[in-house]
Amino acid sequence: MTSRLVGRRPRVEPQELIAALTPPPHFADASFDTYVPDPDFPSQEAAQAAMRAFGKGVGRKGLGALRRSSGGRGVYLDGGFGVGKTHLLASLAREVGQRAAFGTFVEYTHLVGALGFQATRAALQEFSLVCIDEFELDDPGDTVLMARLMRELADAGVALAATSNTVPGSLGQGRFAADDFKREIQALSGVFEVITIDGPDYRGRGALTFPAPATVDRVLEATGGPDGACEDWAALMADLTHVHPSRFGPYVDGIGVLGLRGVAPLSDQAQALRVVALVDRLYDRDVRIVASGHSLGEIFSQDMLRGGYRKKYYRALSRLLSMVAGEPEHR
Repeated sequence: MTSRLVGRRPRVEPQELIAALTPPPHFADASFDTYVPDPDFPSQEAAQAAMRAFGKGVGRKGLGALRRSSGGRGVYLDGGFGVGKTHLLASLAREVGQRAAFGTFVEYTHLVGALGFQATRAALQEFSLVCIDEFELDDPGDTVLMARLMRELADAGVALAATSNTVPGSLGQGRFAADDFKREIQALSGVFEVITIDGPDYRGRGALTFPAPATVDRVLEATGGPDGACEDWAALMADLTHVHPSRFGPYVDGIGVLGLRGVAPLSDQAQALRVVALVDRLYDRDVRIVASGHSLGEIFSQDMLRGGYRKKYYRALSRLLSMVAGEPEHR
């Protein structure tokens, strides 16, 4: 029987948010050995070696408060979409083990909202390494909040690792995000070593060309299994307004194939940002998407793709393409 998302209202306790700070299922098997550098871009192999070396200097499980050479230091992976930054970050967390916390920028800001700043800092100080995936610079308030949190964790001897996406075609050939990152966290700029990774998006290999939308019959057929869910696009968009983004993970738990009927372009920024958060959680869980109506490549307007949140939207499109095309899950 096909499942439903609309109407789900998951409850997540604060303690569960801390326990959930682990690499997502999508990267459950990621390791430095399974990262395959593109020989045409030597920076990928160099980044792999640098991250492996950084991990060796982080306090491991069972060392208690002991910090080694990477304690209080940070690495920042700067590069475009789909070059393997999250794979390397998840590999680093895997090397460190249970003494590592792994979450996205948004998940940490939601954690502060749920627990408060002091409680969040106290909880994260128990880790030897805190990994922040997809550090975002488009919300000044959240950036300042995370800068303070990271500074206080570094002062406590916690090692830090962060990633961010560079907008395709940005001036500086991929250094734009790194410069912004250091400017926004001036007090931490001396802590972080910037590691640049070049290369094309392995998910799209250039232009984000989506396959033709499916028919409604095909959507229903694809979601007929026990892990399938089928939703009307408009109903799903309306339902997301009643679920906090920090609960989008539990909201989609148990879904392997998501069918979307009547996909249409998004009408406003708030709606689009909710979809970005949902796409991230679906991607984390390796959900396959089958959709009818408009192409999923058309859901964000050109104004959105030129605006302040463009990095989020391009990342979402890259991930949607992977889920629609059913391509290999790791580089």
